[in-house]
Amino acid sequence: MIEFIENNISAVLTALSVYYVFGVFICVIVTVFDKSAAVKHKRRMSEKTLILLAVFFSAIAEYTTMKIIRHKTLHKKFMIGLPAIIIGKIIIFAVTAYFAC
Repeated sequence: MIEFIENNISAVLTALSVYYVFGVFICVIVTVFDKSAAVKHKRRMSEKTLILLAVFFSAIAEYTTMKIIRHKTLHKKFMIGLPAIIIGKIIIFAVTAYFAC
């Protein structure tokens, strides 16, 4: 597996970049959609879905969007949980990078 990554580093970086940009886009769109549905008193996304999007895609994008549009800013689950997810991802990345070298 390591040889594959080393031989195809450009393709791997491109795939990771596309995944990240796609994740940011999805997180922003879903958060804005949920805010719009809340204002219109319509069916909304579950909090579990929003948290899972942050875990698997971009907690930074979701947190920033929530702060900008003032959505769920009174929920400790999001205002403490999303920064915790961000810190957790940074730690995982740092440990992985340290042991990969």
